[in-house]
Amino acid sequence: MGLPIKLATEAKRAQGLDRLLDAKSVAIVGMSSKPQSAGQIVLKNLRENGFSGAIHLVGRTPGIIDGLDVITDMAELPPGVDLAVLTIPAASVEATLDACMARDVGSAIVFASGFAETGEEGRREQERIGARVHAGGMVVVGPNCLGFTNYAAGFSITFVGVNKVPAMPQGTRDAVAIVSQSGGLANHMRHGLNARGVAVSYNISTGNEMDLGLGDFVDHLVDDAATRVIMIYAEDIRRPDIFLAAAARARTMGKPLVMLFPGRSPHAQEAAKSHTGALAGDYAVMKAKVERAGVHLVDTLDEFMDVAEILSRYPAPSRGGLGILTFSGAFCGIAHDFCADMGVEIPALSPATEAELKALLPAFISPRNPIDLGTEAVWRPELVGAGVAALLKEPAIGAVAISIPIVSPAHAKAYVEQVVAARGESTKPVVMAMLGDQLPLPPEFVEIARASKVIVSRSSDRVLKALARIVRQPDPRPAPPAAAPMQGRDLPQGTLPEWLGKSLLAGEGIRIPGGRLVRTLDEARAAAEAIGYPVVIKAQAGALAHKTEAGGVILNLADADALSAAWATLHANIARAQPGLLLEGVLVEKMSPKGLELVVGGRRDPRWGPVVVIGLGGIMVEALGDVRLVAADASREEFVAEFGKLKASKLLYGFRNQPPVDVAAAADVAVAIGRLLLATPEITDVEINPLMVYERGHGAVALDALIVSAGS
Repeated sequence: MGLPIKLATEAKRAQGLDRLLDAKSVAIVGMSSKPQSAGQIVLKNLRENGFSGAIHLVGRTPGIIDGLDVITDMAELPPGVDLAVLTIPAASVEATLDACMARDVGSAIVFASGFAETGEEGRREQERIGARVHAGGMVVVGPNCLGFTNYAAGFSITFVGVNKVPAMPQGTRDAVAIVSQSGGLANHMRHGLNARGVAVSYNISTGNEMDLGLGDFVDHLVDDAATRVIMIYAEDIRRPDIFLAAAARARTMGKPLVMLFPGRSPHAQEAAKSHTGALAGDYAVMKAKVERAGVHLVDTLDEFMDVAEILSRYPAPSRGGLGILTFSGAFCGIAHDFCADMGVEIPALSPATEAELKALLPAFISPRNPIDLGTEAVWRPELVGAGVAALLKEPAIGAVAISIPIVSPAHAKAYVEQVVAARGESTKPVVMAMLGDQLPLPPEFVEIARASKVIVSRSSDRVLKALARIVRQPDPRPAPPAAAPMQGRDLPQGTLPEWLGKSLLAGEGIRIPGGRLVRTLDEARAAAEAIGYPVVIKAQAGALAHKTEAGGVILNLADADALSAAWATLHANIARAQPGLLLEGVLVEKMSPKGLELVVGGRRDPRWGPVVVIGLGGIMVEALGDVRLVAADASREEFVAEFGKLKASKLLYGFRNQPPVDVAAAADVAVAIGRLLLATPEITDVEINPLMVYERGHGAVALDALIVSAGS
């Protein structure tokens, strides 16, 4: 396809999204006279919502339904219809889409199941049809989806019940758009948001994503004036490049993305495959990539709803810790434990704020965060406002959580009025957790909260978790310039021998032990004399990835006699472990002093691209699995922060009289590994294990290197 034709096709597809979501003409294909058939329900929804555009019916039997002629040949369809709704079996989908393209239909939606969710054969069929559609310039939603609703236009295409679309108020600018690979869950989200007084602009079920995917819809909705937040339920992101580009644009436009993505467990991955035909991808890789792009990735349905609601009111919250106001000393301890588990700070108040509060509070109330007003607020509700105002002023506080009882209708009304006044125009989220479980909230309280867009919850735990998710989100960082692929590297295919891998690392500025590749014992003795004892010897061959297990590594050789004995032992070990293996040589290296063993590596995901892995090294990386996956283009500062999030991070900063280690040097190695992966597409895997890290200021040394290449 030539460039002008390709550009014209992409422009046509871009227009197709508008024609899909706000169609002015619709063709229902597969129309039946049965009252509860899918086609009938689609038609009734169009009628119920006052659709004023042209409606065309295509079926197997001619006739008249609801005053409209049923045609039996797609060739009779007028050219240029905006949207074709396919209420037909899977076997008829391909031919019908071809007929749609022949009639210049702008978009189509496919309800039918029977594609990727059925297995590999169905997946291949779906991909083949999707490629034909894409090349033809038409856009398609589905298959295996429930449809969509545009609440601004009152336009709904679905076969699940007939409903009047509630009109979204004119001028809405804080609505939430829902884009979901599950139509059922999307409806649950929509009902939940409406119950909270949050407007929904779009509810889109993408299903198996034969053509249009999550990223396409996100990119489109970023430009929607009514939409402030986009909620995404994903079981697989089939085009990470499109999704990440859309996420970057959303961040630039100040429109938060909140995503729920099951798949941390093997059972969740299997459930996704049978639901929407999603591939069982690597959750950890996805997490590293999307969070770096600014997506709020949540773990639970409750958090999904809570974070979306908060961001719809506060789309640009401050980063930092949590300010907490309560009437209970017990809750202060609970909050400290909860926040410590989530890795979020409860910052101390500044001396100026402490002094200001001390002048307002009784002597028996300590002016500190969390602020515990005890029972004093029962008699002096204005203290609630004073406490909230003080917390909001603190630069280190990014959001305020209020956990208080209802007390009485009058008290609840007074408290929410104080919160509204104290919040003013602050962009920092303020959320009230009204204790009492399912005890009804006073109507006056609810009315004031809704009118002032004060967020109210019945669970302190949910409030703390949602706010922690928001205030921990890192500040947006501009992506560094893409590394240009390196020229002139003629890497063999497969696992590189350690000596060659280390030469690549040294080229990236990574420190390696002094050493030399030798092929005879005499060369080994000369190398050891030049390097200085003690030394280590290592057998070298690309096919010998696990040298230690094969007896191919012998440490701490103190002199020439020890070296000679070890030389014979090493070759005997290799001959026994892998008979017939031809060594490229033996690496003689200076024996490095002991430090803290870390692992720094990376791998190239087939769809998501390269990520860097950091963690505790040696055998502990396999025993404990204490690793972090980080985007390959992360900065030194980001890697330092990620090292601090390891479960064993205490070992890095001085533990049991051990000195702090050089985390900055380890971060520099991680940056170099990311740079190597970005610049050398043929490298698929890198592992430095161990990276020996020494006392702060003394650097780090790569003691072993495993690099896998796909070949030049």
